[in-house]
Amino acid sequence: MALSELPTSPQALARATWEDISGHYESLATYPLTMANAAGWLSHWSRFEEIVGEAATLASIAYTCDTTDPAKEEAHLRFASEIAPRMEEQQTRLARRLLEVGYSRPELETMLLEFRTDAEIFREANVPLVAELEELDASYEKTLGAMTVEWDGERKTVQQLQPFLKSPDRSVRERAFHASAEPFLAQRDTLSELFDRMYTLRQCIARNAGFRNFQEFIFRAKHRFWYTPDDCASFHRAVEETVMPAIARLHEYRRERLGVSVLRPWDVTVELDRAVPLAPFETVPEFVERAQHIFDRVDPELGRDFRTMSKEQLLDLDNRQGKAPGGYCTTLQHRGRPFIFMNAVGVPDDVNTLIHEAGHCFHAFAASPQPLIWQRGTGMEAAELASMSMELLAAPYLARPDGYYSESDVRHAWLEHLEDILLTLAHVASVDAFQSWIYTSGQGDDGAARDRAWVEIRQRFERVVDWSGLEPERMARWYRQPHIFVSPFYYIEYGIAQLGALQIWRDSLADQPAAVARYRRALALGGTRSLPEIYATAGAKLVFDSETMGELVALVESRIDALRDDPGPAERAA
Repeated sequence: MALSELPTSPQALARATWEDISGHYESLATYPLTMANAAGWLSHWSRFEEIVGEAATLASIAYTCDTTDPAKEEAHLRFASEIAPRMEEQQTRLARRLLEVGYSRPELETMLLEFRTDAEIFREANVPLVAELEELDASYEKTLGAMTVEWDGERKTVQQLQPFLKSPDRSVRERAFHASAEPFLAQRDTLSELFDRMYTLRQCIARNAGFRNFQEFIFRAKHRFWYTPDDCASFHRAVEETVMPAIARLHEYRRERLGVSVLRPWDVTVELDRAVPLAPFETVPEFVERAQHIFDRVDPELGRDFRTMSKEQLLDLDNRQGKAPGGYCTTLQHRGRPFIFMNAVGVPDDVNTLIHEAGHCFHAFAASPQPLIWQRGTGMEAAELASMSMELLAAPYLARPDGYYSESDVRHAWLEHLEDILLTLAHVASVDAFQSWIYTSGQGDDGAARDRAWVEIRQRFERVVDWSGLEPERMARWYRQPHIFVSPFYYIEYGIAQLGALQIWRDSLADQPAAVARYRRALALGGTRSLPEIYATAGAKLVFDSETMGELVALVESRIDALRDDPGPAERAA
């Protein structure tokens, strides 16, 4: 009995229905599997997953690039809500076959652990619930993609207001702050009702799988074998003990430099000691060209990888109406290429985002030689280690003539980035604590209670800044955080990875080439090792305790102080 012939390419499945795909899974499920032929069977299955997975990814990319096109929306939803949940069912069926045969290899240990976990928690009753969630995810993205605001007689996206939030004119910043919050306040009821449905479905999925709540379920589903919800709570406490005092010092310095009595929300993003905001680039081609120079200097092979991305048109970077918000990197597994999506508007944060997403790209390139699709992917803790480390490893090369900034401007950009690291750790703790509250408090289905809980948690992790009279705007902040809606519990990974990246950066201060080499070795492991082993290969460890976190925070603060005292380029500080 032979296995079915594979589709010729992902494009051959662009209009596929489940009926076009199911036969391939049936062929794999009924093939007489033995220890002797398991390796070939597994390879065939992997190649099929590459092809159909890339077809789904292409549909998702097309939709997020243009949420206004009904045909693209239909294609994305066909894959996401009709095909993907049924694929998950068949993938679990095939994983069970492999486990029953007893096939094993040392390099497959992590993959098989994930297979066993997926088999244990899978329930057929959850298939239609996952499909419904995919449709709700698309509704959220479409709602945000359609948001525009009136600004000086023009319609702009929310992202296009970012430069005005950095204006030295405080009244302009305040106006931009209110304008950026306005669409979320207007859509609050719609988004709250959407989340109600998401919450109900997720808790039902968890109960169907035998868990008390969705938090317990998602820790297993995300293969978080090496840390627990209690570790995350320790992370939150460590942030309170080590990061929040550092942020308080940052904000007091900012308040004094701005000469204001209290800091308001529109005061925390403006660049200090500058008459005009930093403008790292004007056009997307310039944006890409300067990134290319930076990656060439970090490591020639990484530079070659990014050049491939540019030549093969695997970058969609500009912001425009109808485009989904945010940024991401995804992988086209069949061709072994990543793809970057983002919304650039010409601010320093765009530079950080592109370098961050390029780190994911380098991870995909490095892991692509692994023979099986499951050996190439990792949990997001390792994926974000790749991206956040790249932000820091690229920092010494941001100055012109090849980078984005003059020697005087690069100091401001580097200061902003280091300050943002501390602010991000606090934001990560608040988002993760909020999601934990949602799914364990028993009140997650109450929209008003959710809003109150968010504000209370933000008060814990966002001090000093005066939000008086801005309670609705503060409440609305969580509605613009896509992870809470479409990728629940995907956020603590940013904090874990940021602390790992700081350890890699600390090593790079003594020997940059050696740190980059360890970084690349870790990326090449793909998903063939445990999370602690991947971190150790990169020269880092998982951090949840106050002592280690405090040491890393002190390092960041010391560099910030040095930059404030040194008017020269950031290379001298790095």
